[in-house]
Amino acid sequence: MIAAVTLVILETLAPGVTFLWLGIGAAVTGLITLAASNLDWHLQFMIFTCISVIAGFGGRTWLKRNPTETDKPLLNQRSAQYVDNIYTLEHSIENGSGRVWVGDSDWIVKGDDMPIGSQVKVIGTEGASLSVEKLVDETP
Repeated sequence: MIAAVTLVILETLAPGVTFLWLGIGAAVTGLITLAASNLDWHLQFMIFTCISVIAGFGGRTWLKRNPTETDKPLLNQRSAQYVDNIYTLEHSIENGSGRVWVGDSDWIVKGDDMPIGSQVKVIGTEGASLSVEKLVDETP
């Protein structure tokens, strides 16, 4: 039971949903040991291992089927946050590659060749670069 509490505390200090499954295994093993106090430590270790593995696989499966809802789904996907935004080219796109200033960063853009100052719309991402297309002026 001490191991269970220790593992759950470790999970709160280093979140990653790893120590949680081990903590569940330790807690269940502790409860089984309370009910059957004459269990050998080898058997307790096997119970702990089996319950931890089952809890880990079961928990990961459950988390995949029930993802965490968030109001900022692109928080850690910086380049994806720029899709559908419009920017001005800082360097012309030549041979399919150019640069654009976004916020406080200079980004590589890929698209059709265009001169400096062209307005472009980000349509996607390719690794650490942005895919762009020329913004079509819809005014008559």
